[in-house]
Amino acid sequence: MKPQLLKVSTNLVQSFNARRDTRPNVNGHWHYHPEVELIYLKQGSGTQFVGDHISHFSDGDVVLVGANLPHYWQFDEQYENDEASADVSVVHFTEDFWGPQFLSLPENKDIKNLLNRARRGLQPIGASVPKIGEMVEQITRAEGSRKIILLMEVLMAIAAAEETKVLASLGFQHNFQESEKDRINAIYNYSIENFKKKITLEEIASVANISPNSFCKFFKSRSKKTYSRFINEIRVGSACKLLINNQMNVKEICYESGFYNFASFHKYFKEITGKSPLSYQKCYVKK
Repeated sequence: MKPQLLKVSTNLVQSFNARRDTRPNVNGHWHYHPEVELIYLKQGSGTQFVGDHISHFSDGDVVLVGANLPHYWQFDEQYENDEASADVSVVHFTEDFWGPQFLSLPENKDIKNLLNRARRGLQPIGASVPKIGEMVEQITRAEGSRKIILLMEVLMAIAAAEETKVLASLGFQHNFQESEKDRINAIYNYSIENFKKKITLEEIASVANISPNSFCKFFKSRSKKTYSRFINEIRVGSACKLLINNQMNVKEICYESGFYNFASFHKYFKEITGKSPLSYQKCYVKK
């Protein structure tokens, strides 16, 4: 999960890039780029990583990711194995592609504010999301001025959405000192690969190549959360995915997600999602 700089392809006849993917994980790694990313997950489910935010994504989600914010959409196994088809529309654009003065116009203050907020990742929620998704899809088919107009309309619709969820935490920053990047990447990578087992403080400190006492201060100062909170967020994200799949009972999911105590699983799940495991599952069953 080391964030890599991704070169977004452009050409001389388009001022920004828009495409539609039917293969999951076209950019199947944790990456970042100077372009803002607007993604509509019309069909697909899995786990999304945006900065230090980890959660489940599903059909119909729309996310706006700011410039240089690391992100990754890890599709569920059925999409990886071609047992289900994905349908994803993605738009990449630089904040100044329409000219350096465009966002300074008073009429565009809502778009400018939206892009500033998107630096932590934004997800619109509510009745307007299906319409926003349709417009994102239309951008991939549009030509000429209509393409730019549609992008503006989508951004204005997100800005006007009844509710938007901010994804990465306020303290998350990707611009670590160069000497720290490998250490941060090693911690993230090891945690995501090993969250199903118990990870001791000594073990993760060894991965970071620092002492256990120094590790706690180091991780909290960089991520603005404790390592315990971080690893539990990964485990709860895994549990959310398993609950939605509805193929295992709650106790099985508890242990499969890396929790060794059902009471702790219930406590942390409710603390992170705001719902009990069963309530969370029922919400998706109803949908």
